[in-house]
Amino acid sequence: MWVGLVEPTIQEFDAVRREFGLHELAVEDAVKAHQRPKLEIYGDTLFLVLKTACYRGPEEIVEIGEIMVFVGSDFLVSVRHGEGGGLGNVREGLEGRPDLLRGGPAAALHALVDRVVDAYEPVIDGVREDIEEVETEVFSAERTSPVERIYKLRREVLEFHRSTIPLRPALEQLAAGEVPHVGEQTRAYFRDVVDHLARVTEQVEGFRELLASILQANLTQVSVRQNEDMRRISAWVAIIAVPTMIAGIYGMNFDHMPELRWRLGYPLVLVVIATICSILYLRFRRSGWL
Repeated sequence: MWVGLVEPTIQEFDAVRREFGLHELAVEDAVKAHQRPKLEIYGDTLFLVLKTACYRGPEEIVEIGEIMVFVGSDFLVSVRHGEGGGLGNVREGLEGRPDLLRGGPAAALHALVDRVVDAYEPVIDGVREDIEEVETEVFSAERTSPVERIYKLRREVLEFHRSTIPLRPALEQLAAGEVPHVGEQTRAYFRDVVDHLARVTEQVEGFRELLASILQANLTQVSVRQNEDMRRISAWVAIIAVPTMIAGIYGMNFDHMPELRWRLGYPLVLVVIATICSILYLRFRRSGWL
């Protein structure tokens, strides 16, 4: 028997608990949710917690849901919380594979776990595309600083990391056959799922390191641009200081000043100012400050 529930209350789940003799601690975890991926054994009943993931590209958000699974010798009870899609297609797929169904509830557990892990791949692809966009934006010629977007992606990748990394030891335990109800035939399928999950976790780890490098590169770019701006400002200040200084000297209202009564004194001062400013401009331009 496979019983599927969606966000049940304690009262709704009580009949199922009594029917299958489920442990009260596992029932409490299944009803309250917000558990880490894990595998626990209560007598001859397995209790597995899975995290589902769905990527919302426009919002750049990884939506995390949960599926708790109780597996006994002749039953499977699944409890779903949050997003993650229904499990009807999993049951339909099993009905078309009588050879797998001979493996009992463990075969249904494998089909469910396989579906959850396969759903991680679109999330990986979506996150990779957004990271590549951010990387391009950071190293573009435009003076943009996507710090907020980088932090947001880091937070989503971290949440995805927390949802996938703890699942690997649980699946390895199932693949090793160290738990009840998992026979030799089903263990081979669990080993395949472990391989898929290993690829996912490796890519998630890579995303974390890449985003950290992108953030550091962005901060370095901002610092370099600020230095360039300060050099330009300093260069223009130095150029403007020349006419300011000369005008300040001639504005002190003394009678005895060089060339004060000379008819060509005013044009000469303008020529001197223009010459000095031009020389400074060329020197700053040649050194890359302008």
